[in-house]
Amino acid sequence: MVRSATRCAGDVPATSDGSVNAKLGGEKNAINGRSKRRRNRRRSRRSKRPVELSPQVAAGEVRQASAISNNPEAASAGPIALDSSPQSFQQRANRRNKPPLPAIRREGRGSSPNGGGPVYGALDLGTNNCRLLIARPALGGFRVVDAFSRIVRLGEGVAGSGRLSDEAMARTVDALKVCAGKLAWQRVGRFRLIATEACRMACNGLAFMDRVESETGLRLEIIDRSLEAELAVAGSAALLAPTAKSALVFDIGGGSTELIFLRLDKGRYRIVEWTSLPFGVVTLAEMFGGIDVRLQDFESMVAHVMPSLERFAATCRATGHAPPDHLLGTSGTVTTIAGVHLSLRRYERSKVDGCWLRRADVERVTRRLLGMSFEERAANPCIGRERADLVLAGCAILEGIQALWPSDYIRVADRGLREGILTTLMMEDGTFGIEPPQKRSSLVGVRRS
Repeated sequence: MVRSATRCAGDVPATSDGSVNAKLGGEKNAINGRSKRRRNRRRSRRSKRPVELSPQVAAGEVRQASAISNNPEAASAGPIALDSSPQSFQQRANRRNKPPLPAIRREGRGSSPNGGGPVYGALDLGTNNCRLLIARPALGGFRVVDAFSRIVRLGEGVAGSGRLSDEAMARTVDALKVCAGKLAWQRVGRFRLIATEACRMACNGLAFMDRVESETGLRLEIIDRSLEAELAVAGSAALLAPTAKSALVFDIGGGSTELIFLRLDKGRYRIVEWTSLPFGVVTLAEMFGGIDVRLQDFESMVAHVMPSLERFAATCRATGHAPPDHLLGTSGTVTTIAGVHLSLRRYERSKVDGCWLRRADVERVTRRLLGMSFEERAANPCIGRERADLVLAGCAILEGIQALWPSDYIRVADRGLREGILTTLMMEDGTFGIEPPQKRSSLVGVRRS
């Protein structure tokens, strides 16, 4: 159940440490002075007790992630090389321009309604989806406490008109209101809210950001392509194979596709080449059609994306980089293909995130989807009606990637920009991978007469 921001802020006033102030029984049963003194003595005794740490242990290995830069000129500056050490995060965090403070503010660092330390949030408003992730630091990384995802198709028609449509903006604002309520309810103390390709492309993108702030209280920042590529790596680097000396990370989005070539250097992964291509599943489906996709239409999609992919491949070869040890996909395309390949009755992130696909598996699923009608694709539980007209456009981009980088294996990551944001925020604060002390909850008792 989604609780509104109004109810959280008005009906249950919270103090800065996350405790709740409440009166029991109304004015007639107001606590007298003696009861107040007893309660204060009990609180004083409780405050002197040692703080206990949670015994919970995070699963999985956390790797170093890419450093973060928000330089608007970097999108056209060509390939970059970035250190991936935690020290690099701290150094660059001190230099880069901080995003504007969000409109929702609370005194001090946020903590969840149930205690458990600082709470962080990350929102990714893309061409197709609006996604929110809320998490706390935990041993080995962070623990998700709340999440939200809705297909809004903000970039619908932008490639042709150059503007965000009224219908798309209305859908998106409705989704962002839900996100605002979750951020308030979870008492998020530090978060970053980003918008990507649809708002970069649209001539009314900045005006839409003003509207979002006015109607939801959230201030979003439109990030450049270089930062988007770096966040994708930061969010998915934990899934790089331990023995891999190089990898190609790709993120097939709704309006753009990012490719990032990583190489292991002195125990750290560095971004040595990257590019952001101006097409994604939404723009490609609008250009070639996504409802009734014939083999000829699919081949036309592949032919359309190949020149841009070939230019990036030529850049990698010119700089002497050997083919990557494996591919790492962070997009909805690869997670959908994985779900179909595994014949899941419903999409299960725990089975998809981190799984491996062989090249032959991807080709088999693509041919299977090409043989389906729109209704058959929509009936698949891992696709659904909202993605049924987009999935083959993503398969066409992936086919082009596999043709130029014929790695035998692709690792699937159901994670990306949001996880990258959370990782960098926690690293800047020195809380990433650290289990916070657990606060004891105080119970207010009613004495029976």
